[in-house]
Amino acid sequence: MDSQESQSQGPHPLDMGIRRSRRRAVAVWARDILVSLAVAFFVITFLYQPVRVEGTSMLPRLQDQDRIFINKFVYHFEDISRGDVVVFYYPRDPSKSYIKRVIALPGDRMEVDEGRVYVNGVQVAEPYVPQRFRDVRSISAIVLPPHCYYVMGDHRSISSDSRDFGPVDRSFIYGKAAFVYWPTEKMHVVE
Repeated sequence: MDSQESQSQGPHPLDMGIRRSRRRAVAVWARDILVSLAVAFFVITFLYQPVRVEGTSMLPRLQDQDRIFINKFVYHFEDISRGDVVVFYYPRDPSKSYIKRVIALPGDRMEVDEGRVYVNGVQVAEPYVPQRFRDVRSISAIVLPPHCYYVMGDHRSISSDSRDFGPVDRSFIYGKAAFVYWPTEKMHVVE
């Protein structure tokens, strides 16, 4: 009779404690997931964004299918500098993004003479362009308009860059390449 009475009295206190503990664990887990998603959204939207390199125009520093983080925040605090590797919307089709190196800044006079780059009359030292990736194209001297940047790929002989589509307006540049994270054996800071 005692066993029948205990069954009819409702759930055992130990079972209720286990249920509460499980609900609490699920609530903590759900909270942690929501906080993680919010932080990830903030970081990707405002600070760093992962992107995949498509193409070989930035060889040897960046290879086809490398995964990199771009810093979307840096240019709110500092100016774009000559030598920065930037990500921008392709001027002829803003649905596409390109990654290139900044060669000349607004107001600079720049030209390319048989592959040699001159900015304000001085030849630019380009240690990031290996000899085998150079080309011999020439571009007449131009003075960059305000808010425009001249960008070129490091693999000069195959790169589609400002030599083809002209200077890039500042409003199209949305990030600076910061770090290669994949493949892991090639992790490095983008210089």
